[in-house]
Amino acid sequence: MLWLILLSIVSVFAESVATIRKDYATFIAASEWFFTICFTIEYLLRIYSHPKRFSYIFSFYGIIDLFAIIPGYLSLLIPKFQYLLVIRALRLLRVFRILKLTRYLKEGDVLKAALRASMYKITVFIATVLTLVTIVGTLMYVIEGEKSGFSSIPMSIYWAVVTITTVGYGDISPSTPLGQLLAGVLMIIGYGIIAVPTGIVSAEMMRASKAALEPCKYCGSAIYPSNARFCSNCGKEHDNAGE
Repeated sequence: MLWLILLSIVSVFAESVATIRKDYATFIAASEWFFTICFTIEYLLRIYSHPKRFSYIFSFYGIIDLFAIIPGYLSLLIPKFQYLLVIRALRLLRVFRILKLTRYLKEGDVLKAALRASMYKITVFIATVLTLVTIVGTLMYVIEGEKSGFSSIPMSIYWAVVTITTVGYGDISPSTPLGQLLAGVLMIIGYGIIAVPTGIVSAEMMRASKAALEPCKYCGSAIYPSNARFCSNCGKEHDNAGE
């Protein structure tokens, strides 16, 4: 399934290149239907084998699995020439298949646990940053005004976001000494802010990694997650299941 997902994403990229699409249109179409049929079979088998079928259908992975197959079938329902552009846009939804990769990557459980544990801290951090850029953007609108390109408070907030993230497009810039001073302070704050979410997630990933490193006594592989009932490598049940 990993190879099918990766190859299907490659076919999406290849189809967007005009020369490749022109020379290999038949091959790309055949490949796409092969991928669609394989993912359809997988989707139906998952529904059949899941103990709570409706729970799976409306779960994150269930919706992703549906998005992996539905664009191919939608193209059959809109065959008229004038709707070809719509079909092309819908077929780009196939790129969502890349989200299916997370199911097959054990390390994804560690990352998911770390993000879940740090969600509250990151939410507070983002709220603080949004408050800061709103205040600075409003001040810059008052200081610079429309003559410097700060035509509205939303535009000034956009400038503050670009500045605090150290992107610096340069499409808007302050021209007064006070505005430049405020911009300099925001730039310095931006360098310090970048490290905050990295540190939060890194700390939680360390904790999640330690929790997931319990080895299976049969094959020695790390058990993901740590409270799993069976080893994901050899399938043996281990003693501390459910604790």
